[in-house]
Amino acid sequence: MKIGITCYPTYGGSGALATELGIALAARGHEVHFITYAQPFRLPSFLPRVYFHEVDVGRYPLFEYPPYDLALAVRMHEVVRDHQLDILHCHYAIPHAASAWIARSMLREEGRDVKVVTTLHGTDITIVGQERSFFSITKFSIEKSHAVTAVSEYLRDETYRAFGCVGCNVEVIHNFIDPALFDRTRHVFPIPADVIGGRKVVMHISNFRPVKRVRDIVKTFARIDREVPSVLVMVGDGPERVEAEAEARELGVADHVLFLGKIDAIAPLLAGADLFLLTSDKESFGLSALEALASGVPVIGADAGGLPEVVTHGVTGYLCPVGDVDGMARAGVGLLASPARWQAMSDAAAADARTRFAESAVVAQYEALYERTLSPSLPGPS
Repeated sequence: MKIGITCYPTYGGSGALATELGIALAARGHEVHFITYAQPFRLPSFLPRVYFHEVDVGRYPLFEYPPYDLALAVRMHEVVRDHQLDILHCHYAIPHAASAWIARSMLREEGRDVKVVTTLHGTDITIVGQERSFFSITKFSIEKSHAVTAVSEYLRDETYRAFGCVGCNVEVIHNFIDPALFDRTRHVFPIPADVIGGRKVVMHISNFRPVKRVRDIVKTFARIDREVPSVLVMVGDGPERVEAEAEARELGVADHVLFLGKIDAIAPLLAGADLFLLTSDKESFGLSALEALASGVPVIGADAGGLPEVVTHGVTGYLCPVGDVDGMARAGVGLLASPARWQAMSDAAAADARTRFAESAVVAQYEALYERTLSPSLPGPS
């Protein structure tokens, strides 16, 4: 199959999943075309059967905001036409699915067609898509897609609750990991031992947006550090980083917190972690948590959104109510202070992630979805 993939190329779960999916599909013999405004952050410079098509948004003084959605529709139309794509797979509904509908309408005027698959990742449904300015176009774009997937049961149910989606069947296909990539025995922890100083390594990876509650990460860590000497490694960047840095200074743990910024290769970092924290208000899935589990790192997180579908409470990690930093800290201390308990949970985490979320099985689900979508007997949107 020839598959076009559009995603946000920036640091975050939706872009990571889209990129890893495209790479995996190409490895299975499909031709994959990424269509977006910059090369996705996890996409290597060259891979067989993988192509990148940049969306150029022209600047004109009349436009206060450059019309990326229209420029994207034009580029989608060109790539489908010139490379005879079978599928346009849009990751994150806004504005990608709407742009795909425009591109398909243009193609149909020319006697061509393309199938549109939309994968919902989270805030496109739970936050942004429900804003008045975007609600109707989000609903329209979902209903005009030939197939719609969500990365968790939570997100599927939230989509039905918020939008209704008359006539659309949202299929759950979870995120996935490459088990070999997250085998901690294959990596060397890149942070020098003298920086860690023999302390336990607590880690957080995110885009530091308000929903991630990164101040709670620091608060939880400060309580853990009082009981079990530790270092907090913060990977990523975003609007709340300044708040997290201020919280660390206020709590007197700034010397034990490392802010590394955006790093693409996270598997080597996770290979040296002892505990992973994810305290978000809600997670549509929690890809970073899954990658931690696959690396044998127990996860302490908030019992919200789709995270309970990833972390099995008491088996691969612990889940506490949102904002319960004391409860999360107690769970973390209990693990870090008991090597036997930590090892048992580490082994269970890696085994569970590799069994339930292995790349081979999940990518096969997407292939089957594409094949059903391309079937002439499948009724599609007009």
